[in-house]
Amino acid sequence: MTKTDPPDIAHDRRLIGKPDSRWQINTPALVLDLDLVDKNIATMASHAAAAGINLRPHGKTHKSVELARRQISAGAIGLCTARLGEAEVFAQQGIGNILITAPLVSPMAIARAIDLIRHGHDLKLVADHPGPIGALAQAAGQAGMVVQILIDLDIGLHRTGISPDQHAIDLAHLIAGYPGLKLVGLQAYAGHLMHIADGNERREKSLDALRPVGQLAAKLRETGFDIGIVTGGGTGTFDIDATAGIFTELQVGSYLFMDVEYLAITRPNETPWPFQPGLFVQTCVISTNAQGFVTTDAGFKAFATDGPMPMVHAGAPAGSRYRHMGDEQGALILPEHAMPPAIGSIITCTLPHCDPTVNLYDFYHVVRGDQLIDLWPIDGRGRGR
Repeated sequence: MTKTDPPDIAHDRRLIGKPDSRWQINTPALVLDLDLVDKNIATMASHAAAAGINLRPHGKTHKSVELARRQISAGAIGLCTARLGEAEVFAQQGIGNILITAPLVSPMAIARAIDLIRHGHDLKLVADHPGPIGALAQAAGQAGMVVQILIDLDIGLHRTGISPDQHAIDLAHLIAGYPGLKLVGLQAYAGHLMHIADGNERREKSLDALRPVGQLAAKLRETGFDIGIVTGGGTGTFDIDATAGIFTELQVGSYLFMDVEYLAITRPNETPWPFQPGLFVQTCVISTNAQGFVTTDAGFKAFATDGPMPMVHAGAPAGSRYRHMGDEQGALILPEHAMPPAIGSIITCTLPHCDPTVNLYDFYHVVRGDQLIDLWPIDGRGRGR
């Protein structure tokens, strides 16, 4: 049985390549401006090259094989993923050098990871507790292979990770005691610092958080461990992390698209962001009967709701604001005396938080200017486990 597109996607495919087709697609839609996204990819690649640091972009942001390929073509050494299911999707489509950034602990997850490695995929795992190490080592031994492990460090987020002290050193020795495991590096992510509004404060706190990581790496190397990889960082600290002299690679993700959360923070010394919003939700005005606002077709189900409101990017009077009106609708709040957009008008919104918004859609509507040029599946959607 051949899977066919639903009517909305079939309609949009027929628009590909036609003039002004961007404004004729079904809404709400996730619209990727390819020129802007390609520019963000190139800008981050140039930054990493100039800093002498590798890029390992986070696949959880885009969940797209096509975007992963574009990042690697621009110089990224591989990819990281938050989930095993995402790693499977990327690996099976030929993306190599993948790091899963969260520990795998269940027998099923360990078996799936071993199966990927058995089939020749370059996969690295993290560990932060002695408990699962034995099961992972046993599975690797039974498969006759060596699994590459990084120790996941807690440097303040308190989500996963082991403290970067004697506990991590003890874990390193435990890993080294198993012939089926090889310690290859450390992972450290200061997610709690990424959105500190003031850039100078964010720099100071980020560098403070990274000092124990550098000290731990030095101690392990002195003891004889080959710590070739120190990975972590993020979009909020991309220009800070490289200056610490600790990381060998950056796990940046949101730079690709940018969002309201990142646009709300400043960089150190208030230098401008080198990345522009390149991913939007396109919505349509469906009712204009109320005073002071018009109603659109994009509500809670069209945007992540864990952060700020969407930001109005285009299609509305200057000063317009967006708010949710329920599951399926939103409101475009108009400035006083502004002429309301007509029914059928298209409003473009910057995403409040890009990663979970992407996860709400099946496709990127890829545009250049006013033209729809392609539909790209969000390959990793639904593969979170």
